[in-house]
Amino acid sequence: MAGQGDEPAMSRGERIQEVEREAAKRRLLEQAEAERVPVEETTRAVPDRRWRRDRPE
Repeated sequence: MAGQGDEPAMSRGERIQEVEREAAKRRLLEQAEAERVPVEETTRAVPDRRWRRDRPE
């Protein structure tokens, strides 16, 4: 069972680092979500060969 001498308890510094890592991860995910462009707002790329085929000469 964990916590019964199998593994040393986390030190205070390690707990603080873990909390800071989780907070940083949350901030990055929130920032990425805020900057995300919905797929409806993107344009679809047209392959070059199709563009040339449909081009009037």
